[in-house]
Amino acid sequence: MHDTTALLVELGAVILGLGLVGRFAGRIGLSPIPLYLLAGLAFGHGGLIPLDASEEFTMVGAEIGVILLLLLLGLEYSASELVTSLKTQYPSGAVDFVLNATPGAVAALILGWGPVGAVALAGVTWISSSGVIAKVMTDLGRLGNRETPVILGVLVMEDLAMAVYLPLLTAMLAGVSLAGGSLALVIALGAVGLVLYLALRHGRLISRAVSSDNPEMLLLVVLGLTVLVAGVAQQLQVSAAVGAFLVGIALSGEVAEGARKLLTPLRDLFAAVFFVFFGLSTNPADIPPVLLPAALLAIVTTFTKIATGYYAARRAGVGSRGRWRAGGTLVARGEFSIVIAGLAVATEPRIGPIATAYVLILVIVGPLTARWTQPLAAKIEARRGGDGDGDGKSKGTSDAEKEPVAKSAPERRLPSHDDLTPEPAGETRE
Repeated sequence: MHDTTALLVELGAVILGLGLVGRFAGRIGLSPIPLYLLAGLAFGHGGLIPLDASEEFTMVGAEIGVILLLLLLGLEYSASELVTSLKTQYPSGAVDFVLNATPGAVAALILGWGPVGAVALAGVTWISSSGVIAKVMTDLGRLGNRETPVILGVLVMEDLAMAVYLPLLTAMLAGVSLAGGSLALVIALGAVGLVLYLALRHGRLISRAVSSDNPEMLLLVVLGLTVLVAGVAQQLQVSAAVGAFLVGIALSGEVAEGARKLLTPLRDLFAAVFFVFFGLSTNPADIPPVLLPAALLAIVTTFTKIATGYYAARRAGVGSRGRWRAGGTLVARGEFSIVIAGLAVATEPRIGPIATAYVLILVIVGPLTARWTQPLAAKIEARRGGDGDGDGKSKGTSDAEKEPVAKSAPERRLPSHDDLTPEPAGETRE
């Protein structure tokens, strides 16, 4: 009874605190994600007041938060849009891998961690956080922007690449034979291929089977199906996030629209729990000794991610402002980086603290770069006397009005929200 009482008190205090923090962030025009993380850091292990009773519940809630974030992201796109995006943006995926995995691998070799440590840290610096980025784009009202399909294309390629990377890393860490690693890889790729096939060929049938005029029944079926597929994907060494995303793209039409309306409040609640849990699981005492190398690595990979997003958006024919927004949005790292570090920590214990510090830096910096990269780039271009989007000559004109949509970019179902995107306080749109 005492444990139940403590659980309820802690959960009530956490959820109330999240609501107050979110309102405060909205008042100052900031994404609440950094504040959620700092709150979790303050009340986690080694923090001011450790929350022990609700730790297990918060961990499960965090998993559900990531699943719902990716499900809602998947509901924005159809299977055909996903395939078109992958076909047209695979060069961007290659650039993403080279620019962002290389700094981690080089840093690990310099630190003397060996080949396994290099592969692990390369994964930590390579993969952006789909959960954080989905939340940031929602907070900033950018789901309908021209650069959003580009961002999602890069994220999906990264998430699908995890189906290859994680089994190989696990095999390297365990020292298993080539045959054992290959079997895990085949199973993972087969699972992803099967879900994609079902989404492409039988998406309408799936939507029809899930459809219901009763909101309660629709909510239960969609949520249950998503969590089930995510769990099976995790068991097959495929990311649960990938499974949830693929369920989202398999649903279309009125089912997708109804599911979005019903699940959005749940997503916001459990997404907040996910970011708090990330802070709760970090011991603040482990961060200072590795803060300098983690900060240097974060600085380098911030610029490499911005370059990745700019390149990918440029290939898709997005205007200058959208290119910079795409680059700034991709900076955040999160759930995948922590999973990779957790796998590798038994073999290379030193990777744990530096990965945690690195992710904490970028998960706080990421929402800020998503908001400020494009305005800063516009100011620099204006001072240099350039004639780009930021020079003031095209004031009041959106990307969609100034440039045609690239033929290779997937057609969006949503109108452009460029002129609805919140701008930094005290500035006018260029």
